[in-house]
Amino acid sequence: MSKRPHGSIRRSHVLTTYGPGAMVDLPTRSVIVGGLECWSDGGREPVFEDRLVRRLERDLRVPGLKLFTPPGDPGDPSQPYTGITAWIFPEWFVGQAADPDEGKPRTDGVRSRPLLHREKLVDGKYQKKDVVPVRFVQACVNGHIDDIDWHGFLHDRDDPCRRQLWIDEIGTTGVLANVTIRCDCGKSRSMATAEFRSNPDAEASAERPGRSGKDSAPLGYCRGRRPWLGPRSTEKCVNGKGDTEVNRLLIRSASNTWFSETVSVISIPDVDAELVKAVEGAWGLLSDLESLDDLVYARKKFAPVRNALGEWTDERAWETIRRKRSPPQADDKEDLRRAELQMLLDSSDELGSDKPDGDFYARRRPLSGDFPCSGIERVVLVHRLREVMALVGFTRLEAPMPEEDRELGLDVRRASIARELSWVPAIENRGEGIFIGFDKAAIERWARSPGPSARWKALEEGQDRWRRKHPKFRGELPGLPYVFLHSLSHLLITSVALDCGYASTSIRERIYAFPDLGYGILLYTGTTDAEGTLGGLVQVGRCIENHLAMALERGRLCSHDPVCAYHEPRNPHEERYLHGAACHACLLISETSCERRNELLDRALIVPTVGPDNAAFFEDT
Repeated sequence: MSKRPHGSIRRSHVLTTYGPGAMVDLPTRSVIVGGLECWSDGGREPVFEDRLVRRLERDLRVPGLKLFTPPGDPGDPSQPYTGITAWIFPEWFVGQAADPDEGKPRTDGVRSRPLLHREKLVDGKYQKKDVVPVRFVQACVNGHIDDIDWHGFLHDRDDPCRRQLWIDEIGTTGVLANVTIRCDCGKSRSMATAEFRSNPDAEASAERPGRSGKDSAPLGYCRGRRPWLGPRSTEKCVNGKGDTEVNRLLIRSASNTWFSETVSVISIPDVDAELVKAVEGAWGLLSDLESLDDLVYARKKFAPVRNALGEWTDERAWETIRRKRSPPQADDKEDLRRAELQMLLDSSDELGSDKPDGDFYARRRPLSGDFPCSGIERVVLVHRLREVMALVGFTRLEAPMPEEDRELGLDVRRASIARELSWVPAIENRGEGIFIGFDKAAIERWARSPGPSARWKALEEGQDRWRRKHPKFRGELPGLPYVFLHSLSHLLITSVALDCGYASTSIRERIYAFPDLGYGILLYTGTTDAEGTLGGLVQVGRCIENHLAMALERGRLCSHDPVCAYHEPRNPHEERYLHGAACHACLLISETSCERRNELLDRALIVPTVGPDNAAFFEDT
């Protein structure tokens, strides 16, 4: 029997919070979650979603990509434990021993503790006292992470001094200016000088910075270390100019140490859905077949194949097999969400099949005569849906920004979750939702009017300033209709959470903004268990008029007005370039619910505010 693991987390958290490359605090150590090669094969289950697989094969350029769930706990004490390997990181610790240089208690308010490498520890302790991981590490924008070279940070490059290091702290705030690294040789340096200061000329320099702290690379240049893929895993680390990337100071427990990049898709009804499930159930025997004759032979020889395919003809079964393993076409421009929107805008009153184990079932709800506003043309109650979410990579320091009309940003400097990618972790979420479809002509007419056009000009100026700070992003940011729909979605989530029985953190959004197809908002809940299918959102959808009226009323006045309403996206002092009239008191919600990490928001596009712009879509309410 394998050694019992140190802890457990939900499978969904592996994708969103604690995936490969993320740091996790254990009782006595900090560890970094290992890459996919460090995940046990036991407990993994295949996940089938052809639309998602085809898209990832094309975007990631990995033919034959497969989806598997993270390994689960077998729950049987007699079975070997399964799980994910984690590596100790960082390898520098702070001891609790007293400063030997002090003969009496210090009276200047400074707390001195030894800074130690793990090689100096005995049974995980120093001088028989506990140690804690140091809270400072270094990383680069390519996702690499490493321990700080503390001796190099404190001394000159050629200084051979390797005496004992100390970390001196004043007060309890933990701000960098109150933390000093000191050596027994007498040299010391404030951690405030370790902060990265952008300077393109200094970044191009190949010299190691000295002690002065005036260089823009006080922690040196990245060695391309990837400790989550193994202790010795490295790769070349360069920027777009071919120069080595600069190391940046990172607080180990800060929120910017790891941002997951996930891609999700809603399973849509398929006329051959039952046949696809049957083929997937016998895929182990069907995946290697090369022709229709091989299928006929396998059907005669193997009882599992006969039982799985049932009464379906050989020709239809073979077409399903061929389509399932056909490689994605290079000129395939279909967006994952386009097919979902097309389905939800279907003119039929009922979509999918009302079965307890079904993947999708929705019914169109007639609009009542007392609907509080114009511009909405349909409401669809989604009684049952299935979402498949896959983790494809992660970033550090800055969250990934998808391109316009895409789930996956192709220009993002994404860190790898495996040395050789052949599969990605995925989970299935079951839930329910509400879809609100908007009149395409009404949105386009509103977007062309003078008020919204002037407001969009201000938002574009903010986006231009954001691009200057993110020169690596070369994609297109969403346009004015998306910002309007996204802002309205946040108001609706806050409103429906009061009555639906779900916390606002459990409700998620999908924004559909396709000028050639249509516009809509899907609010849905999805979990890996049954808690997301209790019927609360569908019940709220039956009286969505009341919640929409409440959301519009909440958007008119913010407790931070007039400061919030008069915020300028281009203001360089606040650096909220992707926000209009939006703040934590009105539009910002939990990042587990928002698909854009609380960016691209402006309530002035929804209803009139105390601000100067006349850009509201619902100005007649």
